[in-house]
Amino acid sequence: QVQLVESGGGLVQAGGSLRLSCAASGSIFSFNAMGWYRQAPGKQRDLVAAITLGGSTNYADSVKGRFTISRDNRRNTVYLQMNSLKPEDTAVYYCNAKRSSHDYWGQGTQVTVSS
Repeated sequence: QVQLVESGGGLVQAGGSLRLSCAASGSIFSFNAMGWYRQAPGKQRDLVAAITLGGSTNYADSVKGRFTISRDNRRNTVYLQMNSLKPEDTAVYYCNAKRSSHDYWGQGTQVTVSS
Protein backbone atom coordinates (compact mmCIF):
# COMPACT_ATOMS: atom_id res chain seq x y z
CA GLN A 1 0.00 0.00 0.00
CA VAL A 2 1.46 3.32 -1.09
CA GLN A 3 1.28 6.16 1.38
CA LEU A 4 2.14 9.75 0.62
CA VAL A 5 2.34 12.14 3.55
CA GLU A 6 2.50 15.87 2.92
CA SER A 7 3.75 18.49 5.33
CA GLY A 8 4.87 22.09 5.32
CA GLY A 9 1.66 23.94 4.59
CA GLY A 10 0.52 26.93 6.60
CA LEU A 11 -0.33 30.60 6.61
CA VAL A 12 2.09 33.05 5.04
CA GLN A 13 1.97 36.67 3.89
CA ALA A 14 2.13 37.55 0.23
CA GLY A 15 5.72 37.56 -0.95
CA GLY A 16 6.72 34.91 1.56
CA SER A 17 7.95 31.36 1.09
CA LEU A 18 6.98 27.85 2.10
CA ARG A 19 8.45 24.44 1.39
CA LEU A 20 6.15 21.47 1.07
CA SER A 21 7.39 17.93 1.60
CA CYS A 22 5.90 14.65 0.41
CA ALA A 23 7.28 11.53 2.04
CA ALA A 24 6.53 8.21 0.34
CA SER A 25 6.18 4.94 2.21
CA GLY A 26 8.49 3.16 -0.22
CA SER A 27 11.17 3.91 -2.75
CA ILE A 28 10.24 6.75 -5.07
CA PHE A 29 12.19 4.95 -7.78
CA SER A 30 9.07 2.82 -8.21
CA PHE A 31 7.14 5.83 -9.50
CA ASN A 32 7.31 7.06 -13.09
CA ALA A 33 6.65 10.59 -11.92
CA MET A 34 5.70 12.55 -8.85
CA GLY A 35 4.09 15.92 -8.59
CA TRP A 36 2.09 18.50 -6.76
CA TYR A 37 -1.47 19.50 -7.54
CA ARG A 38 -3.62 22.13 -5.90
CA GLN A 39 -7.30 22.72 -5.47
CA ALA A 40 -8.91 25.97 -4.41
CA PRO A 41 -12.51 26.06 -3.12
CA GLY A 42 -14.98 25.60 -5.95
CA LYS A 43 -12.25 24.88 -8.50
CA GLN A 44 -10.81 21.77 -10.07
CA ARG A 45 -7.58 20.15 -9.01
CA ASP A 46 -4.76 21.37 -11.24
CA LEU A 47 -1.16 20.37 -11.76
CA VAL A 48 1.36 22.72 -10.17
CA ALA A 49 4.64 20.92 -10.81
CA ALA A 50 5.89 17.45 -11.67
CA ILE A 51 9.20 15.62 -11.81
CA THR A 52 9.90 12.41 -13.67
CA LEU A 53 12.06 9.48 -12.64
CA GLY A 54 14.72 10.91 -14.93
CA GLY A 55 14.55 14.31 -13.28
CA SER A 56 12.68 16.24 -15.94
CA THR A 57 10.38 18.90 -14.53
CA ASN A 58 7.18 20.56 -15.64
CA TYR A 59 5.44 23.59 -14.16
CA ALA A 60 2.14 25.35 -14.51
CA ASP A 61 2.61 28.72 -16.20
CA SER A 62 1.28 30.50 -13.12
CA VAL A 63 4.14 29.25 -10.92
CA LYS A 64 7.08 29.25 -13.32
CA GLY A 65 10.00 31.15 -11.87
CA ARG A 66 8.53 31.07 -8.36
CA PHE A 67 8.16 27.36 -7.49
CA THR A 68 10.75 24.61 -7.69
CA ILE A 69 10.11 20.88 -7.45
CA SER A 70 12.89 18.55 -6.38
CA ARG A 71 13.40 15.04 -5.09
CA ASP A 72 15.64 13.36 -2.52
CA ASN A 73 15.85 9.72 -3.51
CA ARG A 74 17.62 8.70 -0.29
CA ARG A 75 14.77 10.10 1.80
CA ASN A 76 12.02 9.02 -0.62
CA THR A 77 10.77 12.58 -0.49
CA VAL A 78 9.67 15.16 -3.03
CA TYR A 79 9.70 18.86 -2.23
CA LEU A 80 7.99 21.94 -3.54
CA GLN A 81 9.79 25.17 -2.75
CA MET A 82 7.36 28.05 -3.13
CA ASN A 83 8.70 31.60 -3.26
CA SER A 84 7.05 34.96 -3.90
CA LEU A 85 3.73 33.54 -2.86
CA LYS A 86 0.55 35.28 -3.95
CA PRO A 87 -2.98 35.20 -2.52
CA GLU A 88 -4.08 33.26 -5.61
CA ASP A 89 -1.73 30.43 -4.57
CA THR A 90 -4.09 29.71 -1.68
CA ALA A 91 -5.33 26.12 -2.00
CA VAL A 92 -5.03 22.62 -0.67
CA TYR A 93 -1.88 21.12 -2.13
CA TYR A 94 -1.82 17.40 -2.90
CA CYS A 95 1.14 15.16 -3.56
CA ASN A 96 0.72 12.74 -6.46
CA ALA A 97 2.68 9.70 -7.56
CA LYS A 98 2.22 7.76 -10.78
CA ARG A 99 3.08 4.10 -11.23
CA SER A 100 2.03 2.49 -14.52
CA SER A 101 -1.66 3.37 -14.82
CA HIS A 102 -2.19 4.09 -11.15
CA ASP A 103 -2.36 7.44 -9.40
CA TYR A 104 -1.68 7.75 -5.71
CA TRP A 105 -2.58 10.78 -3.62
CA GLY A 106 -1.67 12.25 -0.29
CA GLN A 107 -4.20 13.70 2.11
CA GLY A 108 -3.40 17.30 1.20
CA THR A 109 -1.93 20.23 3.05
CA GLN A 110 -3.48 23.70 3.25
CA VAL A 111 -1.54 26.71 2.00
CA THR A 112 -3.04 30.11 2.75
CA VAL A 113 -1.46 33.31 1.48
CA SER A 114 -2.72 36.53 3.01
CA SER A 115 -2.60 39.84 1.18
